[in-house]
Formats: sequence, C-alpha cells, structure tokens
Amino acid sequence: MSNKIDFVIMWVDGNDPEWQKEKAKYSTNQGDQRNIRFRDWDNLQYWFRGVEKYANWVNKIHFVTWGHVPSWLNTEHPKINIVNHKEIINNEYLPLFNSQAIEMNLHKIPGLTEKFVYFNDDMFIIKKTKKEDFFKNGLPCDNATPNPTPSNSKLKIGAVISNNMGIINTHFNKREQILKNISKWYNPKYGKALIAPICMLPWRNFASFATAHIPHSYLKSTFDEVWEKEKEILEHTSMTRFRSTDNVNQWLMRYWQLASGKFYPRDPQIGKNFMLKSKNRDVVKAIKKQKYKMICLNDTSDISNFNEVKNSIIKSFNSILSKKSKFEL
Repeated sequence: MSNKIDFVIMWVDGNDPEWQKEKAKYSTNQGDQRNIRFRDWDNLQYWFRGVEKYANWVNKIHFVTWGHVPSWLNTEHPKINIVNHKEIINNEYLPLFNSQAIEMNLHKIPGLTEKFVYFNDDMFIIKKTKKEDFFKNGLPCDNATPNPTPSNSKLKIGAVISNNMGIINTHFNKREQILKNISKWYNPKYGKALIAPICMLPWRNFASFATAHIPHSYLKSTFDEVWEKEKEILEHTSMTRFRSTDNVNQWLMRYWQLASGKFYPRDPQIGKNFMLKSKNRDVVKAIKKQKYKMICLNDTSDISNFNEVKNSIIKSFNSILSKKSKFEL
C-alpha cells in the first residue's frame, strides 16, 4: 500500500459578491444559513504555513472550493490541486451551500490518495507532525472513546449525529466489534477517557463517539463502502442545498472506521477544539505555546467583538508562523 497521504480542505469566500448573489438566489427559511457558517477570519494563510512548516511530508493538498480561491494563493505550487465542486458533485445538485453535502463526495476528488486527512478551514497544524500521527500500519489513527450522552436529535448537529449512529447500529453489533478489537477500544493511550468505555460496556448499542473537532484521517475505500451500503441517505444529503437535520456528515465515515475496527489507537490529546468567545485567553496561549499539534477554532454566535477577536487570533498565529510560505504569492 502506498505511503502517500493527501490533505483535503474545503473553503468558501463568504465575502465574494458573486457567491453571495448565488446564495441569495437559493436562500429560503429552511436549513442552517447563519452567517457564522460563511464569515471569513482572514487566517487561511496560517493553515498553509502550518502545513509547510510542520507537515511538509504531505503528498498533495486538494483545495475544494465553489470556484474562488484566495488572491494570495500560489495555485501553481506543485502540491496544490484546486477542486471545483463541479468536479465531484452531480451538476443537478449544484450550487451547494451545505458542507455536509460536499463532504459526502470528497472521495471523488481526481487523484486523491487512498489515505487522506480532511480539514475544515478552521483547523490548523501548529506543531511538528509526522505521518504516523495520522496513519499507522496502513490504518487511520483515531481514538474509539464513546460519548456517554446520546445525541439530542432536536439540535442541529445532534440530529445529524443521531442519523449517523442509527446507521452504525444497523450495520454493526457493538459487543461483537469490541471483542474483535478489544485492545483498540480499551487502550492506555486514551488515559482518563477510558472511563467511559468501561462504564458503557453493558450498553447494547453504540450511543455516540467522542468527536473532537480536529482533522480526521480517512481511507478513500471507507467512503466507497458506505456509499455502497447507504446510497439513499448519502444521495439525499448530497442534494440538500443548505444544512438540514435529516442529513448525515463526514463523521459517519469516521464512525464506520471505528465500528469496523479499521483504525489505530491514538492519544486524544493530539489536538483540541476551541469554541471561540469574546475573550479567548486559552486559545491565544494554546497557539503561542504550541500546546497541541492540531487545533480547531470553532466560530460561534457568542462573539460580540468579531474584529477584535479576529485580530488577536491572527497576532497569535503570527507569533509562530510569521514567515510566508511557498503556497503564498
């Protein structure tokens, strides 16, 4: 099996007037259309700088976009492949403003390697990494720690997780799968997170999995397998223009890998998700001190001083990634 690993990142320029015009044309009162889904934090250059400095082993970067690219991006860089939605999604479903729909089709990216890591554009590498942080023995690195709290199907993301888990429990017997891969489910790398799987051992079904908003490692063949088994729901999600509670998302593929035992145990502390607020001292400290290899800066509606927070994040990134990368013009 090839040892090449690609990165996939999706990006949208929420300030593009042409994109805004098209979005307005299809907007209704249905689906998740909050501005925080699309607003620009002007920090994508630090994603590329982090990759160049801390993950220069990457094979290719597939930059998935509606059609626009940042004005500063060096699209001639040999490692960059610009992927228009039209290349991976049926034309009748376009345009899409639903990241979950686009995620269902990532495996169709031309030239994508079997092993790839998927990033949202708010996920960054801020410390030295190696291939073995993402794949080992040909398997995606991950942690199979369950979430003891079943998803609230009345909430937006909770509903999607519930949809994912319904599919997982249809295809996999929890006790059988754990017995097949017991050392992966009860692994000392999980630390305190081992408490949950021990306490939940008597539970008949998978409730949910602990999901940190950090980059996830995938096998392209996992997408092929899930599409073969669950084509109807994946097609439905693929044609849903805006986020909807009846969708599934890319976590379904991750859960499938976990439930089937196609993963290699990894310390959950490799990365951390931060929910941004009006004050973010913990975020600033984590970036400057490089406390994790990967972080996610999750936009929220709790930010009353957007420009101030944005500038503080940029300043923090600049303290460790001030040098322009070759991905920039």
